[in-house]
Amino acid sequence: MHRIIPVPKLKPGATRNQKCHPAKEKDMAKINLPPARLNDWKEVILKKMAEVLDKYRSVRLYLDICVKCGACADKCQFFLGTGDPKNMPVARADLLRRVYKKYFTLGGKVWGSLNEAEELSESLLADWYTYFYQCSECRRCAVFCPYGIDTAEITMAAREIMAAAGIATKYVTEVVAKVYDTGNNLGIWPAAWKDNCAFLEEDLREIEGVDIKFPVDQVGAEVLLVPPSADNFVNTNTMIGYAKMFHAAGISWTTSTYCNEGGNFGLFLNYYNLKKVNNRILEAARQLKVKKVYWGECGHAWRAGLAFTTTLSGSMDFLEIPYPVHICDLTWELIRKKAFKIDKTANDQFLVTYHDPCNVARAAGYFEPPREIIKATCNHFVEMPADTIREKTYCCGAGGGLLADEIMEIRLAGGKPRAEACRSTGANYLATICAICKANLPEVMKHHRVNCEVGGVHDLLGRALVLKG
Repeated sequence: MHRIIPVPKLKPGATRNQKCHPAKEKDMAKINLPPARLNDWKEVILKKMAEVLDKYRSVRLYLDICVKCGACADKCQFFLGTGDPKNMPVARADLLRRVYKKYFTLGGKVWGSLNEAEELSESLLADWYTYFYQCSECRRCAVFCPYGIDTAEITMAAREIMAAAGIATKYVTEVVAKVYDTGNNLGIWPAAWKDNCAFLEEDLREIEGVDIKFPVDQVGAEVLLVPPSADNFVNTNTMIGYAKMFHAAGISWTTSTYCNEGGNFGLFLNYYNLKKVNNRILEAARQLKVKKVYWGECGHAWRAGLAFTTTLSGSMDFLEIPYPVHICDLTWELIRKKAFKIDKTANDQFLVTYHDPCNVARAAGYFEPPREIIKATCNHFVEMPADTIREKTYCCGAGGGLLADEIMEIRLAGGKPRAEACRSTGANYLATICAICKANLPEVMKHHRVNCEVGGVHDLLGRALVLKG
């Protein structure tokens, strides 16, 4: 196998003190969790663990069948970046597995430590909190596991179990609470959303000389676009790319102030909030009486939307397209139909490569449409090494609810394999379709001294699309 970075020397405890800030009481209360760690946390954790093992049989299976072959050990970007052995997927999973064996298997109950079983203790709980929040749930390890163990499910189970006892991180819980307050992860109130859409309209009118609309709460529009909220405030070239495409194709569209967020941080906490956040998308579609819903450039939005919508949020039969559709599917369809003119030379200053977001690629098997859009809008495109892309893609370093400033060291270390893969191509533009990747990869590139701009696929479309007045 080609190695983009060498396997590091073991550094036990190297990241033990790299911890996320604990959740605030006010945010925990808003998302139906205990406001602080419960006094009887041990009993609650074991009760919740029993519930999880009964409800999600795959978790029990994964805890039972691991033979510790080590195939996953050097596949995790967080182990490769830090050298901490507890960031090996097998070792991280063992933190939960040891407790499982102690309380839920005959061998562990009888033989204890001889059967690799361990009592749930303060020190072990501290390791749970540290290392299960140094996993981005990217599932790269699962690709290489000969038994098909999905370690992300173990991480998700551990987080849900801790949350039941009032143990969670500030970043993840704060984001979920903001969605319920304002409709989006950034905590942007409806008036500000509308104002920024108006600002982008004015800006484009001055620059392009064309009246391109960014509709909000437009009842009866054909399309509801559910982007990551960052596209309207941080990654504005992506938002502009969407708007130009809809304008050029003559498609009526809108965003919703009730649900102007595709990102779903419930995926990183528990199924209760995963469902509640996802429900808002279909509720907004019904409120605005749209015919179609398209998910924007957001990794965990697409994973939650594609994998869980029909099971958690119910039927989409009230829509013309009764299933989740990614915005790249629409864009690629319009390009194939020649719905608008494209000038590829507008992106000639870029040698473009593409980063597969974990939740889009590995979790959803979504590889080709973004690449086809890039090839249709750019003359210069190059792939990174084969064992760093598609189903073997590396995480950006901040997925899974890790985009928190206090663990910047972890984020930069976890992003190192992607930085080195990008460096190997000589590319000066790294395209991706995930807001978290767009937030962390610029920091990663800067830290590892890779001279490469990071942006969206629709940013490139927006530059190349030839508009008519």
